[in-house]
Amino acid sequence: MGKVILITGASSGIGKDAALNLIKQGHIVYGAARRISKMKDIVEAGGHSIKMDILSNEDIDRAVDQVISEQNRIDVLVNNAGYGLWGAVETISVDEAKRQFDVNIFGLAYLTKKVIPLMRNQKSGKIINMSSMGGKVYTPFGAWYHATKYALEGWSDCLRIELKDFGIDVILIEPGVIKTEFQDVMMDSTVERSIGTPYEKKLKALEKATQEMYARGIGSPPSTITKLIIKAINSHNPKRRYVGGLFAKPMLFIKKWFGDKMYEKAIMSQIKKATKE
Repeated sequence: MGKVILITGASSGIGKDAALNLIKQGHIVYGAARRISKMKDIVEAGGHSIKMDILSNEDIDRAVDQVISEQNRIDVLVNNAGYGLWGAVETISVDEAKRQFDVNIFGLAYLTKKVIPLMRNQKSGKIINMSSMGGKVYTPFGAWYHATKYALEGWSDCLRIELKDFGIDVILIEPGVIKTEFQDVMMDSTVERSIGTPYEKKLKALEKATQEMYARGIGSPPSTITKLIIKAINSHNPKRRYVGGLFAKPMLFIKKWFGDKMYEKAIMSQIKKATKE
């Protein structure tokens, strides 16, 4: 029998690709996002769409209540909604940083807390949290984004232990570079914020390198991560973490086995190269 699956951030990228493929597999899929007009294809494919802003507790309550009223259960929650705030720590306001945490951590946590009692009563369920290789490694100008993903890693590990006796699995997905709207959002306002600061040159170089990389089609397709989500859902004994996508495994390998010094040298060499160009 198909599982009842709720996926956030389903209007584009990984969330949409996962929703469409899970529908094909016979699951009952609810895609949730702010841009409900961008989820028409999910509905046409046989799924459901719910308008939900992850920052709105009212939206979250209404979305979960709708799924329960229509299906009487939620088997899988995929916490995919999120974005990346990029820029020098000195130039990012505390309010901007708080919003990053509100979206990537606290909104996710509120939704998860809403679903946990349902899964506990069912004595089964899977909570899949979309982390990043950025939850294990770090890059220049990504302090606040990496902070949320590092937090999500620890939060998920603790939650896994708390919920194990109730038959609920907590799973982390750690994507590398994926070709989605994420990078456009990530670079949005980053360079503008840096104008006139000591970081302007490096951030312009980073923006240029990022644009050129995506113009060349570098990056893994969202389907790479969808396959990991499907694998986690179908497994009776899922892994705690699934890693996939461009650069993810190599970067994690370098940091783990060669240490921070070698890892930082590799990262900064690429930034210096982009700056010279």
